Amino acid sequence: MVEKRIGSDIEIAQQAAMKPIGEIAAQLSLSEQEWMPYGHYKAKLSIDILERLKDAPDGQLILVTSINPTPAGEGKSTVTVGLGQALNRLGKRAIIALREPSLGPNMGLKGGAAGGGYSQVVPMDELNLHFTGDIHAITTANNLLSALIDNHLHQGNALGIDPRRVVWKRAVDLNDRALRQITIGLGGPANGILREDGFQITVASEIMAVLCLANGLDDLRERLGRMVVAWTWDQRPVQVSDLGAQGALTLLLKDALNPNLIQTLENTPALVHGGPFANIAHGCNSLLATRMALKLGDYVVTEAGFGADLGAEKFLDIKARMGGLSPKAVVIVATARALKMHGGVARDQLGYEDVEALARGMENLEKHIETIKAFGLPFVVAINRFTSDTEDELAFINSWCDARDYPVAESRVWSEGGAGGETLAKEVLALIKQHKGHYRPLYDTAASIEDKLQTLVTRVYGGKGVEFSSKAAKQLADFKRLGWDRLCVCVAKTQYSLSDDPTLLGRPSDFVLHVREFQVSLGAGFIAALTGNVMTMPGLPKRPAALDMDVLPDGRVTGLF
Repeated sequence: MVEKRIGSDIEIAQQAAMKPIGEIAAQLSLSEQEWMPYGHYKAKLSIDILERLKDAPDGQLILVTSINPTPAGEGKSTVTVGLGQALNRLGKRAIIALREPSLGPNMGLKGGAAGGGYSQVVPMDELNLHFTGDIHAITTANNLLSALIDNHLHQGNALGIDPRRVVWKRAVDLNDRALRQITIGLGGPANGILREDGFQITVASEIMAVLCLANGLDDLRERLGRMVVAWTWDQRPVQVSDLGAQGALTLLLKDALNPNLIQTLENTPALVHGGPFANIAHGCNSLLATRMALKLGDYVVTEAGFGADLGAEKFLDIKARMGGLSPKAVVIVATARALKMHGGVARDQLGYEDVEALARGMENLEKHIETIKAFGLPFVVAINRFTSDTEDELAFINSWCDARDYPVAESRVWSEGGAGGETLAKEVLALIKQHKGHYRPLYDTAASIEDKLQTLVTRVYGGKGVEFSSKAAKQLADFKRLGWDRLCVCVAKTQYSLSDDPTLLGRPSDFVLHVREFQVSLGAGFIAALTGNVMTMPGLPKRPAALDMDVLPDGRVTGLF
């Protein structure tokens, strides 16, 4: 355990009494052949565990989501970690399944994904930096593919690739806006074909999405081979298998495919693996890690990126559908601060009590509750308490939920760890026991892309319809011709609003979703619909978090949150 004092996240994490990773593996009844240590406190788990436990019953899957995020903070990862710790305090064998943090947000503004306060996964500094090298492996595989494409063009272009229609981008796991659009091949014929190109952040690479949805090495290879990288002069798609590159990519990713095992501050096992961009992709940890956790634990607490309109919808319509998962309960995280912001309060005024604004902001929570109910799943509202919250504000949220017969519980896991999540954990356990969830995706994959999007706009976002740019309309025709219109749909839109306009907080209605273009992720198994100005290569803020980071003479990290 750790000394109970509130400091920065990194200060709290550095006081943790971590167990050697072998002891955490022993908690899960793993043999020494089933895990490989990465230092003292990290390990890779063999996917052979799934074969050994294929006949074992699955544990209960609990999904943590939230209202639309705001700069005020919601603490979804913190609640996820705290709930897992709380379930173990209540004598349940619980495991946490989380995404890996990207270096881009870490060095930029958003921060990592390790939780916070006394509900963190550790070693926090290693997790938020290079961890076990998974994201670096994905970066390398992504850029090997780029090099092979350009080499193919240089060596005669036997496939007839149109250099203007190479859709595969290079990748780096940092926020670097200067690389969004570049020109390559400068300097004459010896340096390759002159063409426009660009970079995306590694977590937006389709390879990340593929790795997180693959169910094994063979499936990974097949999915990589299906990825579309370019179009020919006569408008035929060019896939990785046409280049013969799927074997080399699989080779680079064979170790990254194995889930990672670490622990929380209270020594609860945590499988942290994969981290696809929650806009352009499905924003969940790997399917392999989730399935493995379900075989190793009685309860598995996992989360999905951003609010229920993005993360939970994609978890339930894409990941759970593809992976045969059956969630039993959903936790919807909300804070008084974020609800007040949805009610019209400026960020610099959130520290002041404003029950009227809070009341207006509840409509955002209401819409996300409706979305979860549409999937046939029981839920509990988790009020993640901040120190600035007043008793009247918290009483209002509780009374609002009680009046609608919505289960609700306060969470104090940031300041109290698992002990502060026991009330929430008891509500979740009761929910699973009392309600038989009937999870069902919102749309049939046999429906057209237009109908799938209409379903999402009307049932999840609360809008009235969808419209397509001329480019998107032409792409739709191509998808139908190629038989791709039966794939899942993954909407890339702002996380801050239910709509595609980040300024429309609360619960906007009667809006139209504008799809500017589509991006094919054939290997992952979905079509991404790009709306608004969502970018796959973020930029750094005026003062990046990286400027406050350093290493002390004794090797301790400073400034990392």
